Amino acid sequence: MHRELNKLQSDSTTTTNEELLGVVIGVTKPGYITFEGKEPVGLGEYITITDGFQKRILGVVESCSIKSDALDEISNFEEALESKIVAEINKRDKSFKVNVKILGMLDMLKKSKAFLPEIPPLPGTEVCRAKKDDLKDIFDSDEESWLKIGTLLRNTNVNVRVNINRLTTRHLGILAMTGMGKSNLVSVIAKSIAKIPGTMVIFDYHDEYRFLQGENINFVQAQINPRLLTSDKFGEVIEIRENADIQNTILLKAYDNDDLKKKIGDDFWEELEKNVKDIGFREKRFASSADRVADKIKEARRRFDSILIPNASDPVSQIREGCINIINLIEFTEKQANVAISFYLESILYQRKLSKSQSLKSNYESTDRILFHSPVIVVIEEAHVFMPKNENTDTKYIASKVAREGRKFGVGLIIVSQRPRTLDPNVLSQMGSLAIMKLVQQEDQSQIESSSESINGKIIEQLPSLNPGEALLVGQWVNLPSFVRIDEIVERTMGKDPEPVNEWKNIKEKKDMSVEDSRMYMREGYIEEEYIE
Repeated sequence: MHRELNKLQSDSTTTTNEELLGVVIGVTKPGYITFEGKEPVGLGEYITITDGFQKRILGVVESCSIKSDALDEISNFEEALESKIVAEINKRDKSFKVNVKILGMLDMLKKSKAFLPEIPPLPGTEVCRAKKDDLKDIFDSDEESWLKIGTLLRNTNVNVRVNINRLTTRHLGILAMTGMGKSNLVSVIAKSIAKIPGTMVIFDYHDEYRFLQGENINFVQAQINPRLLTSDKFGEVIEIRENADIQNTILLKAYDNDDLKKKIGDDFWEELEKNVKDIGFREKRFASSADRVADKIKEARRRFDSILIPNASDPVSQIREGCINIINLIEFTEKQANVAISFYLESILYQRKLSKSQSLKSNYESTDRILFHSPVIVVIEEAHVFMPKNENTDTKYIASKVAREGRKFGVGLIIVSQRPRTLDPNVLSQMGSLAIMKLVQQEDQSQIESSSESINGKIIEQLPSLNPGEALLVGQWVNLPSFVRIDEIVERTMGKDPEPVNEWKNIKEKKDMSVEDSRMYMREGYIEEEYIE
């Protein structure tokens, strides 16, 4: 009997034992199967099965559970010890249930077309590990619009490339907890685009991209020219409260002045302060409020002298085409950064519209200078801060506009967030592609699931198991949902977790060296002892 069973198994097996992973069991569906594995299978492993028409089907492992019959329903410690011995002796004790999402017919997937099987795979069908060459045909495209960003999570000898064209026209959301590799992924994308060379603008709110090296990297210190702002936006920048109606009215009267807009440098500030004082003098009831506005102006002039530049040229003109432009916002308050990002973003969209309209004309008639003749990808870090769910901001308004219209004018949008649950769902839902790393909060997972058709509950449940640098890629920038290990940028330093112990030790060593040097100079007569320590 055993010899006949072994012969049947030998005849039915079409691959070597190393490739065989298990057998399909239970109820099957065109999009999902469960198989009994001969061993545990990791999340993100790709498998193949053959249907009744001898056509191969590709699937990806979404989850795996392990059960021991001997160790099931244990009631006390002694019983657990005894059952452990039984489980080790009985080779049939362990059960490995593996849930698989069917991705489509393998031959069609190689042509970037996803077709599910018309008839579900039959129970009893053998499940094999996908071959490296088959995966390379799908994930490692040699077309120039596909750029490498990492390798498959369970098949690290297979490169994963993403379609930068689709990223530009359909937008991307990068979502993960702090420290999981969001800024590293942005850096990988940026360095790949720099080699083309393409145009990218990264709003760097936490100075995380200062380390980027190589050709076509352009660092820009963000500036705000107050002469280019409306009075209400200028009021936000100098931190006058929105509900301070009298102060905002005074600023409007002082600011809405043609002579003021012609002033530059110190003359601008002095003229503005003079206008405010004149209002307080003319309208006695506003005197105290005018004094407070004047104080706000003086304080802003003192604190933000490197940010508020009345004689600055158009800040957008500092962005260079064909470069990765890192716009440093670390000195900006949240409100200032919001005003700055919305200003830059609106100007970029306007420039791309201008370029598009001029390209349609046979004769170049416009005297406007076009800054961007080709598409631009914009990255907004801390998207939940600038595009919050229950608050209207300038950045949220213009980013929503870019998400809707950017495709037509060649403005791609990448939003990066560690708190999807507080991010505006309308903006998130317009991201045609997603890179999702480790997320443990249920609210974050639910927000993502409700915003994307490519995500289901089974995959969402696996996000907490991802390690730093690992991501699930879905959407239009990939052929298939992909669990990926993202390449790491070697020179990357910012964004990593600090090491306080080493930093404290370094400070102590520097202090000790400083004291020793001082004593040496004292012995040689350069300084007196009272100046040491």
